[in-house]
Amino acid sequence: MCRHLAWLGRPRTLAELVLEPPSSLLVQSWAPRRQRHGTVNADGWGVGFWTPGRAEPARWRSARPLWTDASFASVAPSLSSGCVVAAVRSATVGMPIEESAAAPFTDGRVLLSHNGRVDRAVLPPVRDAESTVDSALLASLVFARGLDAMGDVVREVGRLDPGARLNLLATDGARLVATTWGDTLSILGTPDGTALASEPWDDDPAWTDVPDRSLVVVTPDGVAVTPLDRSEPE
Repeated sequence: MCRHLAWLGRPRTLAELVLEPPSSLLVQSWAPRRQRHGTVNADGWGVGFWTPGRAEPARWRSARPLWTDASFASVAPSLSSGCVVAAVRSATVGMPIEESAAAPFTDGRVLLSHNGRVDRAVLPPVRDAESTVDSALLASLVFARGLDAMGDVVREVGRLDPGARLNLLATDGARLVATTWGDTLSILGTPDGTALASEPWDDDPAWTDVPDRSLVVVTPDGVAVTPLDRSEPE
């Protein structure tokens, strides 16, 4: 349904993370290699990042395909950050295509991207969601419960909607928190930091796949991967 990535570490330009790798998010917007649902991600894109001296994350989102945005391509080499979340979107059938529906979503403290789908009927009503799409409602639920409870939210929603795909990727600027629940996620550890991505942006053998139904926490001190729910069938 979507492809997303996050980076925590030495500041890197948005171009280095989103546009320049051989299988970057830009390429994944028209030719993803591991996407299980949908074929292209042309229904919008977004990037969120922290900059020194600013408490809240900055965002740039659009309802257009990433490959059409010449303005972002011209500015991205000049913008750098040590904490970034970016995504390209393939809209679920029936969901609106609008800027506010593109990840990452935020409450001003956390950035969150959702790769997947969920029946909106199983989610509690919220008044502060950025959009009516399932991903925005799910993001608001995580914001209300807190980043430490993201794994619990995924388990609970997954039991209410057994067909849900709940790959979440979030950050508060100091750590990355991600879940795998029905789709792919890979980790790349480097001397400069750690990347999480729906699929590797290059063929570096250091990329490792995260098992399905896992919780991933990345801090400057390392990476922890723990099972989310061994009792549920994979």
